[in-house]
Amino acid sequence: MPIIKVSDLRKEFKVYQHHEGFFGAIHNLVSSKYTIVKAVDGVSFDVEEGQIIGYVGPNGAGKSTTIKMLTGILVPTSGNINVSGLMPYKKRKENAQQIGVVFGQRTQLWWDLPVIESFQLLRRIYRISTEQYKHNLDTFHDLLKIGDFINTPVRKLSLGQRMRCDLSAALLHNPPIVYLDEPTIGLDVVAKQRIRDFLKQINIDRKTTIMLTTHDLSDVEKLCKRMMIIDHGKVIYDGTVEEIKQKYGKKRRLIIDLADYYEDFCISGIDIISHTDHRACLEFDRDEMSASELIAQITKKYDISDLTIEEPEIESIVANIYENDSEN
Repeated sequence: MPIIKVSDLRKEFKVYQHHEGFFGAIHNLVSSKYTIVKAVDGVSFDVEEGQIIGYVGPNGAGKSTTIKMLTGILVPTSGNINVSGLMPYKKRKENAQQIGVVFGQRTQLWWDLPVIESFQLLRRIYRISTEQYKHNLDTFHDLLKIGDFINTPVRKLSLGQRMRCDLSAALLHNPPIVYLDEPTIGLDVVAKQRIRDFLKQINIDRKTTIMLTTHDLSDVEKLCKRMMIIDHGKVIYDGTVEEIKQKYGKKRRLIIDLADYYEDFCISGIDIISHTDHRACLEFDRDEMSASELIAQITKKYDISDLTIEEPEIESIVANIYENDSEN
């Protein structure tokens, strides 16, 4: 049975039309007109226990609205949500006990208190046993290296340090489900990798179900097997990361270093993106020609010293999907 089940989920907001000036203010009081904005429009999906899912989309697509309904912060306009047997907005306390949430641009820690005191407060709120509390702190020390700044007030932490502490706080009570909204936003490469490694380990050790919303698609590529794309409130793709590459990332690039300079370098039926000095960049469709066939064709005509095959980046693939969806 899925740990999260969402069926025909919808969330609409009323956006009132305001008239400016004194008479406009009177008009607003007498007659308030509004338009309906569909933030989430008929979304359905199931999530199995232990999955790490990337939930991505452009700004205003409905990602954060979906997460807020899953956590019980927002009440759906219509549709059904079942999270571990609970309807989140009806059972907010019970739902809070079984989820962890991290919003990258906000903190759940107390700003002026040392991190450890925030943890102690959360321990009382969630009624965490002494044994579990100590075990989890040891785990976070080992995996996230928070020991050096656990006695530092939150306001004095760097963004990377605060994010590691926020992740620890979200997982302190061993929730089976964790929602992460932009957990690596603004972090450097080292901090991002440390958080990714931590999430992978927690997923393996605890079978924690993780739902990740992010604009950093490298997070999705490195953490998630399954990916959902939402745009204009609708899910336009739900499948594996590999499937999206195969289906939408058909254009590959072959970069070759030529042993000599060939002024008339040309390969029939292949797009040459660039040709400078002893290097050429070619683009080809994986459905029309394999890399080995193309290489064989090149080596019949030219001497090459080195070659590299580049797969399309996940960012460019998803951007193309957004563009096609907007056109449709």
